[in-house]
Amino acid sequence: MMLAIIVVCYCLWRRRRKPAGKLLLIDSTNSEDIRSIDSLIIDLAILRATTENFDGGKKLGEGGFGAVYKGVLPNGREIAVKRLSQSSRQGIKELETELVLVAKLQHKNLVRLIGVCLEEHEKLLVYEYMPNNSLDTFLFDPDKSIELDWEKRFMIITGIAQGLQYLHEESQLKIVHRDLKASNVLLDSHFNPKISDFGLARLFGSDQSKYVTNRVVGTYGYMAPEYAMRGHYSTKSDVFSFGVLMLEIVSGRRNSGSYESEQYDHLLSMVWGHWTMGTIVEIMDSSLSSHPSVDQMLKCIHIGLLCVQHNPADRPTMSTVNLMLSSSTVPRQAPSRPAFCFQRGGVYSGMYSAAYSGRGISQSTSRSDVSKNEVTITELEAR
Repeated sequence: MMLAIIVVCYCLWRRRRKPAGKLLLIDSTNSEDIRSIDSLIIDLAILRATTENFDGGKKLGEGGFGAVYKGVLPNGREIAVKRLSQSSRQGIKELETELVLVAKLQHKNLVRLIGVCLEEHEKLLVYEYMPNNSLDTFLFDPDKSIELDWEKRFMIITGIAQGLQYLHEESQLKIVHRDLKASNVLLDSHFNPKISDFGLARLFGSDQSKYVTNRVVGTYGYMAPEYAMRGHYSTKSDVFSFGVLMLEIVSGRRNSGSYESEQYDHLLSMVWGHWTMGTIVEIMDSSLSSHPSVDQMLKCIHIGLLCVQHNPADRPTMSTVNLMLSSSTVPRQAPSRPAFCFQRGGVYSGMYSAAYSGRGISQSTSRSDVSKNEVTITELEAR
């Protein structure tokens, strides 16, 4: 009996033990298929040397996961090293998720993974270096935002849209990013956008349209209402985040309003208020006010409002968004009042959008902004 117990314990220990210097990943298309990715393993000594032992002067930025450092490999290639801190909210599961997905995905608008290192309690992901850092460092900086003229902004919008369409519809894996925001869009030397940070991404089966989770993660301000409130997420959740991001790019304003308070500085409320009053031009970034492509900016706002509608079924797919962006015509569908839209006293109730007034384009129909009563409706649904 003692011998049998020892043998069983040894077998369990061997099964749970992972080889040093090697990360075993589960193939997302078949949970039974486990494969090694030795080609992506980079020695810790090399990463320490290339970042000068993670010197503060090499730091590119820092987030909830930890810090990102710039380095140069022995072959002269510039890299960005993502180092998860010990107190990071992003654990080994999220890291493996990101590694699996990014290693499999190949698209010009998705950040490219170069390698990984798991040694001495370090968790490091190595990406291609993006000279212009993240979109938020330009978009919300009064001095740097001037560098983002409308041509660059429209290129960034279309690039993000194409990257999302690839994730949702064109790749061999159907993927929902779940954390699309300005800080997770990186810019190369020519300001081409690349979607990054797939730690919270989730795979969908070919027969799945939505998924329910009891662990809501992501960034408030970009979360779709059905996800933030009930844990429902789908590709339409990413469409909502893209709509918020598009409105931020055109307006140059961060979506800073809280979901729990009726603040007029909430971006969706502000955009919808100007849309219904026909003064939408006033919401555009002041550095773009004299730009000749006002019609194109108005169309982007129109598409952005379609993406942030409360009902997921009313939001377009990313392939439809790309068709609208590439078309010379204006979207036919009129947007409804956005989710999380807080307006004081129904000031804009009963108004019509005159944003395209005088341009031969149909105007959006009005919807009541404020209910006549204050009854709260609770949707009961099993979790």
